[in-house]
Amino acid sequence: MSSQTGSGARWTRALISLLVIVVAFGAAWFIPPRLGLDLSGGTQIVLETQDGKDGTVADSENTDQVLEVLRQRIDRLGVAEANMSRSGENRIIVELPGVQDPAEAAEIVGQTAQLTFHPVLGVEQQSGQGMPGGGMPGGGMPGGGMPGGGMPGGGGDSAQAPADEARVPSDGGGEGGGGEAPPEGGMPEGMEDLEGMMPPQQQGGGGQPAENPEDVVTTLTDDEGTPLQLGEAQIQGDQVASAESLLNPENRSQWQVNVEFEGEGRDQWANLTGDAACNPVGDPKRRVAIVLDEQIISAPQVNEDIGCDVGMPGGSTTITSQDFTAETSEELAVLIEGGSLPLPVTEVQRQTVGPTLGEEAINASAIAAVLGIAFTALYITVVYRLVGFLASLALAFYTLIAYGMLVGIGATLTLPGLAGFVLAIGMAIDANVLIFERAREEYQRQSNNYEANKSAGLKDATDDETEDAEAGVLKRRRRRAIPPNLEKGFVEGTKKAWSAVLDTNITTLLAAALLFFFASGTVQGFGVTLSIGTVASMISALVIARVFVEWAVRRAVIKKHPAITGISRIGRVREWLVRKNPDLMKFRKYGLIVAALIVVTAVAAPLVRDINLGVEFTGGRVIEYDVTGDQSISVDEARDVVSAADFPGSGTAVVQESGDADLSVRTGDINDDEMAGITEALSDATGGVEVSSDNFIGPSMGEELRNQAIIALGLALIAQMAYLAWRFRWSFGVSTILSLGFNILLVVGMFMWLGKPIDGIFLAATLSVIGFTVNDTVVVFDRVRDEWAKDEKSKFSAIANRAIINTLPRTVNTTVGAWIILGFLTFLGGSSLQDFSIAMLVGLTTGVVSTVFVAVPLSIWLQRWDRTPPPHVLRERKAKQRNAAKAARDQDDGAVV
Repeated sequence: MSSQTGSGARWTRALISLLVIVVAFGAAWFIPPRLGLDLSGGTQIVLETQDGKDGTVADSENTDQVLEVLRQRIDRLGVAEANMSRSGENRIIVELPGVQDPAEAAEIVGQTAQLTFHPVLGVEQQSGQGMPGGGMPGGGMPGGGMPGGGMPGGGGDSAQAPADEARVPSDGGGEGGGGEAPPEGGMPEGMEDLEGMMPPQQQGGGGQPAENPEDVVTTLTDDEGTPLQLGEAQIQGDQVASAESLLNPENRSQWQVNVEFEGEGRDQWANLTGDAACNPVGDPKRRVAIVLDEQIISAPQVNEDIGCDVGMPGGSTTITSQDFTAETSEELAVLIEGGSLPLPVTEVQRQTVGPTLGEEAINASAIAAVLGIAFTALYITVVYRLVGFLASLALAFYTLIAYGMLVGIGATLTLPGLAGFVLAIGMAIDANVLIFERAREEYQRQSNNYEANKSAGLKDATDDETEDAEAGVLKRRRRRAIPPNLEKGFVEGTKKAWSAVLDTNITTLLAAALLFFFASGTVQGFGVTLSIGTVASMISALVIARVFVEWAVRRAVIKKHPAITGISRIGRVREWLVRKNPDLMKFRKYGLIVAALIVVTAVAAPLVRDINLGVEFTGGRVIEYDVTGDQSISVDEARDVVSAADFPGSGTAVVQESGDADLSVRTGDINDDEMAGITEALSDATGGVEVSSDNFIGPSMGEELRNQAIIALGLALIAQMAYLAWRFRWSFGVSTILSLGFNILLVVGMFMWLGKPIDGIFLAATLSVIGFTVNDTVVVFDRVRDEWAKDEKSKFSAIANRAIINTLPRTVNTTVGAWIILGFLTFLGGSSLQDFSIAMLVGLTTGVVSTVFVAVPLSIWLQRWDRTPPPHVLRERKAKQRNAAKAARDQDDGAVV
């Protein structure tokens, strides 16, 4: 594409640019963005399937079955725009926008819901004994009960007076608890009832143990604390056709759950209730136990009107409870109808972000990004004038294209993902700056040749002769002084910058791809947005900006006033550097010594201070609070309040200030009740607090994320080194990676000394620093190769120094442009991106220094062992190979008769 300079090629590029812009605009206009929960607010839960007790393996196929059951539950609950996906072999990511109660979300989504119907064979005589962890103290489900007030029917404090008898349901009957008046004392609050059945009558003796103990499969306690011996399950949850939450037609204030059986379940229900009806009224063996996840949710007696061995016809029943609300009855119906999960699941990560925090993050980031891009465009315009202004327009289209690609492929934008776009903006600027600096050099070369020819007495070429000269058809005997041409200078500059632009973008895409495939979580999201941004930046710089510039430099007014363009001279700073030619490599030993001292200081940080790894990598819980009360509280006071709260590890909880008048509390692995205790304590101390975000990660998940991030980072560095060694020389590849290591250690060491968290946001910043540093080093080594190919006599150190001098203006302009964006993100981007911006600012600055005083000096030192031939020798070899191939083809053509 860079070699195409004719009018046809220009029109092709223009049409491609127009098509890309129109498609991107359409995608941005019609497709709503998928914001991560850290931007939109809501709850994300990561579940991990476990091998079943029956030997079912937690592989991808069975995990997909779990995913489908969970999807049905979420759909029944009516959560808008919920998103569920499998991650790896046995992980499920559930995103619930707008759900602010993490306990509720985890309870409904993670409930295994193994529903079974059992005969009651007798009563365990040992008081209080049951299945380990069994029973329903407080009527709850595992983990504290159903959100909103415990599992329906629950209440360990239920009164023990018998309830009324109910009647067999009519077709689809909705009656729930109608019938004769209850005996004296009435129905106790919280006592369940099944239509056509009744709770156990109090009868002397309290029941006898099972006649055949070998038939007992488990012992569970009912809501009264009675240990019931249960037989083998007669009906499974998958034999339930439907479960619906309705108001009792006879008592509009009471909710009930109507259950319909299907297939064999209808006959099995009749058999189960018929067998129970053969026992006397009041005998525990006349009861039927309904068990959900090894907890009895209801154990009513069969109505005395039901005949022995006849059972309840119709295949339906109704569960009622005085404790039912609209929410809890609907949740129970969801669990029953959705069926049981094929595999047990455990919660390994949970993140909840309030809508206010997400909105603030979006607004702050958007303002910072807009102002950053605007002032960066202003800077580029000042430095490069017209072509800088046109590049700024292309940069605006870059934003549109990147956003259009993001929504077009359905990617999710998160806060770390914004880091990928920041890096890509820098790369778009870098590509334009590379081309403009090369164009300046080409125009300067043309001007020098023109002045030399004029001094030699040659006449100025006419317009026709200039066109012939550019086409290569001007006769030698009619030599003329060809004036410099803006368009030719720009096209030639684009050609010579192409290799550096290509290498910087390939190394970035290589790293982004490895991060996507081998990392997870925020690091994986960073890789996605970085890939999108990189592709968009190449389109912006190499296609759209080129269309604009080529159109502009062909205008007559621009040709008459070339200084307007900004590429008619190399610039005062560049002229001074070329004239003075400072020998920076004279200080290369000192640079390496200073770098070694910095590395030692950084490595010593964990020996002096504890490494503040973020909760993503250690596991635990981080709660962000907005202080809404009228009582101010200092961090030390808040730390005392949290330490006084009664939860495991309260003395080691980390309390920090987060933004203006906000608090951040980091703890170990605590449950929701313990978190509620912290919230209540802080609320009492301040007059009121609100949870703005809640992030929980299990220890195993934290270790896995940490290991995956390290592996992905290591693979990215190795792949980049291999690519650079292949494209350049192995000494260049090794030097680049060692300078990267220096830069990473410097940034990490600084964060360790400052006590700042090493978390996902910081890791995204580190990856961005790596991207900028690699780009900078590649540009310098590309110029080293170019200079070396033209200079066969100078020392390698002198060639390397000249390459640094020639690329220094590009380095400064690119770095300043990135500084401007990062500066706005630091001061306006909010606390979420502040640490990211600080790490980027430091890493960007030291990256320039590490390229000049670490990467290049190391390449000079390693050059003595690098046996790869110099570029001019390689070029001569390739030329000989091409000539030999051409001669062979010509000889073959001549041999044809």
